[in-house]
Amino acid sequence: MDEDAGDASPPPFPPAHAHGHAPPPPLQPHTAAPSQRDMSASPTSSRSVTETVNGSHRFVIQGYSLAKGMGVGKHIASETFSVGGFQWAVYFYPDGKNPEDNSAYVSVFIALASEGTDVRALFELTLLDQSGKGKHKVHSHFDRSLESGPYTLKYRGSMWGYKRFFRRTALETSDFLKDDCLKINCTVGVVVSTIDYSRPHSILVPDSDIGYDFGSLLDNQEGVDVILNVGGERFHAHKLVLSARSNVFRSQFFYDESDGENSDIHENDELKEFSIDDMEPKVFKAMLHFIYRDTLVDDSELGTSSSDGSIFDTLAAKLLAAADKYDLARLRLLCEAYLCKGISVASVASTLALADQHHAMDLKAVCLKFAAENLSAVIRSEGFVYLKDNCPSLQSEILKTVAGCEEQGCSSGKSQSVCAQLSDGGDTRGRRVRPRI
Repeated sequence: MDEDAGDASPPPFPPAHAHGHAPPPPLQPHTAAPSQRDMSASPTSSRSVTETVNGSHRFVIQGYSLAKGMGVGKHIASETFSVGGFQWAVYFYPDGKNPEDNSAYVSVFIALASEGTDVRALFELTLLDQSGKGKHKVHSHFDRSLESGPYTLKYRGSMWGYKRFFRRTALETSDFLKDDCLKINCTVGVVVSTIDYSRPHSILVPDSDIGYDFGSLLDNQEGVDVILNVGGERFHAHKLVLSARSNVFRSQFFYDESDGENSDIHENDELKEFSIDDMEPKVFKAMLHFIYRDTLVDDSELGTSSSDGSIFDTLAAKLLAAADKYDLARLRLLCEAYLCKGISVASVASTLALADQHHAMDLKAVCLKFAAENLSAVIRSEGFVYLKDNCPSLQSEILKTVAGCEEQGCSSGKSQSVCAQLSDGGDTRGRRVRPRI
């Protein structure tokens, strides 16, 4: 039917006198409902963005000649590193991965070291030329991404790499091997996809400035109602702020232990003074900074210590102790994160003792893992002697961590004989040492 037929004029009615009836009323013109597409609407758009999140790791293999002969299919693993939300590791096979090659080649692979399913990524392995000529050997998946697309790793333990990475005889006479050391750069590009869509209108909300506002309240000393005397230095503060942040302060200010009832607050009372005798003024000042601003003081202040350089004497360590005493969980974690950045062979033992003393469990776990992975060097440090004399239980925890790493295959070549040697008075080189008295 023609869509315009409804617009045609109706046929004429017969005259009224012909049938004795009045003519019917004329038809009203038809008005169509407005179409939905006639209503105006803001256009929208979206865009799919697929890109790679890239990260690199340098794996140094010191003592290549000693690694030879460990067996076909056996590898040396790098420390795990994070790229694109996943953990990765580099596996180096001194005697090759493929039995059919009869150890003629070294093999190098990049492995997915965390849980994941169908992780798509690009990879690059670079064997560094150590002669300074810059003639590095590069195996890159990035250059071939248009040809084959990203590589898909199905599950944890999946690998990408080369069974015949380099012929061993050529490697051992090349500039890639220097002072019995190889250096391999690994780059991983994890493929991620996001949808970017337009918003007709948006309002930018600035970051919270509550820390600035409360910090100003402390700096200006407006409405202060308590004095804290720390080593003779007096600090003015606000009971409600301190109590809201610390249960210890809340009990001290508002709970009367003698009768077990909450004490009343009288606005007309004079400022009450509390003494704190077991903390330095600079430490308390840094703690107040956190309580009001929710941030640490500058890093330049946290690392300061006396001339002996002991970690126990740094502001960060003392602030960790203060956080533990006043039940400031976030401050303790911030101090742990700061101290974690300074862990080394020389400092790990003392940092472990500090973490154990002040219930810094995350920092303690990092120290135990670091000590287990670098045991032969750590046991020769002065800090390890300190542990032996003052915290023998922590020595035992280090050995348990070593054993746990070995069971999981993450000890990078350490054997269980290390534990036996330490427990009965030997060192990692198999020599007997006289127990300290």
